[in-house]
Amino acid sequence: MNAHEIDYRIFGEEMQYVEIELDPQEGVVAEAGTFMMMNDQITMNTIFGDGSNQEKGLLGKIFSAGKRILTGESLFMTVFTNSGHGKKQVSFASPYPGKIIPIDLTEFGGKFVCQKDAFLCAAKGVSIGIEFSKKLGRGLFGGEGFIMQKLEGDGLGFIHAGGTMAKKVLLPGEVLKVDTGCIVGFTKDVDYDIEFVGGIKNTIFGGEGLFFATLRGPGTVYIQSLPFSRLAGRVLAMAPRNGGSRGEGSVLGGLGDMLDGDNRF
Repeated sequence: MNAHEIDYRIFGEEMQYVEIELDPQEGVVAEAGTFMMMNDQITMNTIFGDGSNQEKGLLGKIFSAGKRILTGESLFMTVFTNSGHGKKQVSFASPYPGKIIPIDLTEFGGKFVCQKDAFLCAAKGVSIGIEFSKKLGRGLFGGEGFIMQKLEGDGLGFIHAGGTMAKKVLLPGEVLKVDTGCIVGFTKDVDYDIEFVGGIKNTIFGGEGLFFATLRGPGTVYIQSLPFSRLAGRVLAMAPRNGGSRGEGSVLGGLGDMLDGDNRF
């Protein structure tokens, strides 16, 4: 194997974290902001890109880091390496309520495609790159633009799904229609495209967007019930305006806010 062989345990229900167990000199690559805790004698090293092509010199490092800019991620990633003599643990936490999904790339032909903010961490040696959409409609209306992330190699990677996760194994030719924001990731053989919802009433009054994704098998698809964009939209919608209260606990609700002496017209 090119990637390090790591062991892991996942803890929690709604707000999970993954504990990675490292043998001496084993390492794990993580996204910035996911670190939770670690044992002594684990060293942190900030690097360009994902660390899978460090032997290629400065040009390789710059190219690897540049690819990450296109996905909206940081130029840098962090490698956590066990510099001690015994087994050590390092843990990474979910960014919001949901599930952490282990992805064994050897089971999926060495490649897995996921939305650009789903990745948490992976065994050192796994390549975290970009996946360009080859179809114009997918790029313009797919919710993730022309670019998604891809994990390549022969090691373990970990991604995060918001809310409850559904795993669907599609047969050859089987089609699954999904809200574009609810896709977490899929295997390399799945054909992914965008379809117009259709119908004037659906378009104007449906409230579900103009497009949904069609995923055609064979392959495995992971779906999330709570995309972060949906969660953020609900939080913003319920946020108090101008420092006032939304009055959810009162009988009058919004009318109570209008009658509140602190609100001025």
